[in-house]
Amino acid sequence: MYNFRKFYIDGEWVEPDQPRDLEVIDPATEQSIGTISLGSAADVERAVAAARAAFPAFAVSSREERIELLGRILDAYKKRYADVASAICAEMGAPIALATNAQAAMGLAHFKVARKILQNFAFEQELGGTRILREPVGVCGLITPWNWPINQIVCKVAPALAAGCTMVLKPSEIAPIDAAILAEILDAAGTPPGVFNLVNGDGPTVGAAIAAHPDIDMVSFTGSTRAGREVSTAAAATLKRVALELGGKSANIILDDADVEFAVKHGTRACFENSGQSCNAPTRMLVPQAFLGAAEQIAAEVARKVVVGDPRNDGTHMGPVVSEQQWNKIQALIEAGIAEGAKLVAGGPGRPPGIETGFFVKPTVFSRVGNDMRIAREEIFGPVLSIIPYGDEAEAVAIANDTPYGLSGYVSSADIERARRVAARLRTGMVHLNGTGVDIEAPFGGYKQSGNGREWGVYGFEEFLETKAVMGWSE
Repeated sequence: MYNFRKFYIDGEWVEPDQPRDLEVIDPATEQSIGTISLGSAADVERAVAAARAAFPAFAVSSREERIELLGRILDAYKKRYADVASAICAEMGAPIALATNAQAAMGLAHFKVARKILQNFAFEQELGGTRILREPVGVCGLITPWNWPINQIVCKVAPALAAGCTMVLKPSEIAPIDAAILAEILDAAGTPPGVFNLVNGDGPTVGAAIAAHPDIDMVSFTGSTRAGREVSTAAAATLKRVALELGGKSANIILDDADVEFAVKHGTRACFENSGQSCNAPTRMLVPQAFLGAAEQIAAEVARKVVVGDPRNDGTHMGPVVSEQQWNKIQALIEAGIAEGAKLVAGGPGRPPGIETGFFVKPTVFSRVGNDMRIAREEIFGPVLSIIPYGDEAEAVAIANDTPYGLSGYVSSADIERARRVAARLRTGMVHLNGTGVDIEAPFGGYKQSGNGREWGVYGFEEFLETKAVMGWSE
């Protein structure tokens, strides 16, 4: 059983101002795996004060000192790698293979990328007689979700450290264990006291206190679009910088010259990965009307072959969704798809056969979906694929862009130039061509209600910097 009732503030594990226990639930068993304490505004105050006090010295630490710190963190992370993966499997239900090979791996990768960028980044440059300086933005409030927990924590923590910022982290209270292990990693690596602080809590209490705090210079938030609006509203009074990575309803356009079998198989599997709990998942599959029947058969076959079960088993493809609340939301949307007349070709309501405990969802495929249906408009955040037929390329692009979101997009074509042209017409922050995966050094973020700002790589690093112009530097 995990016990992380304390918060990590100013280099020490400290008791909360007013202890308020919360059980962390394993979504596969519905049993408690440990306890945290939910913090308060007073705990945030203490953490912000520590970060503010640490900022002047850390902001002027040398490039070499921060490179060495990141190297020590990498060494400490590698020693705890299995612990991070095991925690993610237990707290949010990721299959152990996914937790080990992807979830925990992304945390390590972001630290490596941050160190690489720091080694050569130009913090100063000449512009005529003016000197342009790039300086750390200050004290950062980091608010992160549960679906790719260590990835979404480290893609903020690593560049913030590299830039010379100090920070207060509020991880998701649903999946907080990996964050506590990260705090132990940073402590073991000798991170200066006050540079990194962790306060557990819920959004309306700790999250709101972080967003509104006048001594926090920047808030970086990943989560739902609804919560992103609340963070922006709370932050507005102090006009602090706000970076938001929010929801998505990404279209996967399969063009009429594509390898349909490969594209449909790949897109369906990608939709079901992590139990569909990825903001950039290709949840709307757009196929030519002539290919609709074939796409239905291929996607249904993929769904039938998905092994759903205990995430601790090596052979499991898909574990549970994270919570009962999430399970209920997904079930309601599956029922809505049926009620609105979409064709159910695989899966459907309820748990998979033979499973009576845990928040498991059947891998579900709808076809003949209209883009005005709820299952095509709302972010389900579960293993539910909507297949939408289209007439020609122009209609496919129009359907893809007909959404309030704009996080990611996918295009498959035998003609790479054609795929590139379609990609250029999509109003999204990212596009994947012909099944290509994510690039850890490319910018991650979206258009429209999918947020603002970018994470990952040098673009994510620059989010944590301010720009200063010093005129008259050169005579």
